[in-house]
Amino acid sequence: MSMSFEAYMRDMVQPMRDDLTRIGITELRTPDEVISQLVEGEGAKGTSLLVINSVCGCAAGQCRPGVAKALQGDVTPDHLFTVFAGQDKEATAKAREYLAPYPPSSPSIALFKDGELVHFIQRHQIEDRSADMIANDLRGAFENYCK
Repeated sequence: MSMSFEAYMRDMVQPMRDDLTRIGITELRTPDEVISQLVEGEGAKGTSLLVINSVCGCAAGQCRPGVAKALQGDVTPDHLFTVFAGQDKEATAKAREYLAPYPPSSPSIALFKDGELVHFIQRHQIEDRSADMIANDLRGAFENYCK
């Protein structure tokens, strides 16, 4: 029996999901989860980090490791979320509605305070920087907004 393409992709992508979920980031896989967690729920209060995950090399080499390093600091957001571009398409589209005026970008990293976007790192700010540089950028934003 052969594996379907969808099952193959799920198996291939799972380690990329695990990079974030194993450090305590909650996946939002449907538009309803984005609304209930990020927009209307606890995520709308305090500070929330949203990582738009991706299968690309800069997600693996810089974005996910940079986020992981930033979250090892003393000051971190209250809530941690992720959506996976190209996999959970509807959830990602819903999350991107809250990232205006920025164009769709994956991977990318958003920080919200009381439901308002206060810091955003776009793909072009990820692909040419190291994981340490991204972590330092995020730690600075956490210091400014998460205390």
